[in-house]
Amino acid sequence: MKLTLIRTDRETGKETFSAIRIETLIEKIKIENKAAYISTLRHLIPMLQGTGSQYIDIDKLPRIYPATEYARTKEGERRVKTYNGLVQIEVNHLAGFAEVEQVKQQASLLPQTFAAFCGSSGRSVKIWVLFALPDGSLPERESDMTLFHAHAYRMAVNCYQPLLPYAITLKDPSLSQSCRMTLDEQLYYNPTAVPFCLEQPFTMPGEKTFREQKQAETNPLLRMQPGCTSSDTFSMLFEAALDRAFDGLENWKRGDDLRPLLARLAEHCYKAGIPEEEVVRQTLMHYYREADEPVIRATLHNLYRECTGFGTHSSMTVEQEITFRLEEFMKRRYEFRYNTVLDELEYRQRDSIHFQFRPADQRIRSSIALNALKEGIRVWDRDVARYLTSDYISLYNPIEEYLNDTGRWDGKDRIRALADLVPCENPHWRELFYRWFLSMTAHWRGLDKQHGNSTSPLLVGAQGYRKSTFCRILLPPELRFGYADSIDFKSKRDAERSLGRFFLINIDEFDQISDNQQGFLKHLLQKPVANLRKPYGTAIQEIRRYASFIGTSNQKDLLTDPSGSRRFICIEVTAPINTNVTINYRQLYAQAMSAISKGERYWLDDADEAILKQTNQEFEQPSPLEQLFLCHFRAALSEDEGEWMTPMEILSFLQKKTKDRLSINKVAHFGRALRKLGISSRRMSRGTEYHVIKFP
Repeated sequence: MKLTLIRTDRETGKETFSAIRIETLIEKIKIENKAAYISTLRHLIPMLQGTGSQYIDIDKLPRIYPATEYARTKEGERRVKTYNGLVQIEVNHLAGFAEVEQVKQQASLLPQTFAAFCGSSGRSVKIWVLFALPDGSLPERESDMTLFHAHAYRMAVNCYQPLLPYAITLKDPSLSQSCRMTLDEQLYYNPTAVPFCLEQPFTMPGEKTFREQKQAETNPLLRMQPGCTSSDTFSMLFEAALDRAFDGLENWKRGDDLRPLLARLAEHCYKAGIPEEEVVRQTLMHYYREADEPVIRATLHNLYRECTGFGTHSSMTVEQEITFRLEEFMKRRYEFRYNTVLDELEYRQRDSIHFQFRPADQRIRSSIALNALKEGIRVWDRDVARYLTSDYISLYNPIEEYLNDTGRWDGKDRIRALADLVPCENPHWRELFYRWFLSMTAHWRGLDKQHGNSTSPLLVGAQGYRKSTFCRILLPPELRFGYADSIDFKSKRDAERSLGRFFLINIDEFDQISDNQQGFLKHLLQKPVANLRKPYGTAIQEIRRYASFIGTSNQKDLLTDPSGSRRFICIEVTAPINTNVTINYRQLYAQAMSAISKGERYWLDDADEAILKQTNQEFEQPSPLEQLFLCHFRAALSEDEGEWMTPMEILSFLQKKTKDRLSINKVAHFGRALRKLGISSRRMSRGTEYHVIKFP
């Protein structure tokens, strides 16, 4: 069995691959290298916590990928070569060496444990669990590997959690799970581990709760979420107790004898369930003088000995207590965020195998209220709704989060390589696609609020050329919820709302758009924002635009606008597009972010538009009137030949020739068509005249 070690250079973003046999890796983990990077990291972690600083040599520790052995494609991207059947589960935030050893000892009790070792921080344990199909083999296709690994991870969590003394840190069960190179002289390693037997699944597992945390404590306000201290709760309780203590005192002011205040304060704090040492700490924070500390400690200690009914009465009002208990319940049981793109509240449940956020619809909100009532919190539906619609819920913008997390670009041109997947004979396609891709990314970031991304590629080719598939893979899987392959031009309100709801809109079967809808499409392409009234709203709001457009068609004569087609990049696809490729989306968008941050142009200039007008001519559909004109006229090439005629005179001549009544309303439209055909014109007192030659 071989594992992959990948080291990423923080300055260049380049990845260095190395494959290593598991036996060799185990021996490496047992011995610190000469530079002692891991020991230094463990020494510095306590000093770096809370400072925002990072260990400068952290990139010297490569990442270990236990689930798969990776290889490089011809383009230098990662690809899965072999699946190892190893699932990594983690126990983090341990106090020190003793707890690390305790977890390793418990994990070693199961025969399926392949390895258990201390993490690079010195305060975590990584457990590798072996899985296999019933016949002892492992999945070979990457899609099967993904499904198998997801089910295996859940099975590992369910089997190991009851055995371990500390909670497993839940991770998204992907094939790319990894950990830093570490040091553990006494790691557990069992090369003869017996694999868990698991049938090949055909769908992703459902998200089922595997652990419900029910604590019956005297004071439910002290039940904090994992990893958090109770200091904030104690502070709130102390302030409420201090407020009540002041109510019973007259004419007391700062600097007076503390004992009258302490007598009342101690009683309220004791009944609120605040530990004695915490009361001392809070009191010294409020009224600290070095000479007062012995008096405060002695007085509070004696008063605490006399009091009875610890934690039986809160110093807060009923409304305060319910509010604080509801807030604590929400933070302990759930994670919430408000998706500003989808304009909806999302949630996921803590202490359960819920990796993805889901919409918090009315059914979910009612379930939350019922769960709160089951815990004895006397809340109404309106209390839950008030909390969920307050600024206690953090805002979340998925597109900005993704772009800001792409990392440093490694210098490899991936955008033009993506364009090269489309076989065509247009020599300008790579550069035009590159500008359009930069523009799409720049508008996602909101850099240009005065203009929309008004240019759209149009892929024209036969059926089965995977044009729509190519459009879909332009977005990374994390953002693919923002992809749409249809838009209803009949409902202008819904179409404009799509500008702020989707990141990329594919106008599939572009040739089906009628002439009447072409004008509205042009309006949408150049619209920088959408001004709409939300459902049940009263005011018109400005909705930020995210959408860029792309289109596909099987027909070549697409463009009917007589004024030109500079808004479209028409490309004839000459063969099926190769969409069965591995795309490093992080680096793809890191390249776009890097180019934009350096000030690179992300819009089409006059030269680009001139190229578009020239290359789009073969995709333009001449109107019947234009075709009729070309049957009886041609442009004059010199001043001496032909004659000057107004559009009305030309139409009258065509009417006589064809004996067909042509609408006079088409005169203005006909003039634009003549200019598009390159007919010379001049402005005279009787109107615009065009220099033409009649066919005999």
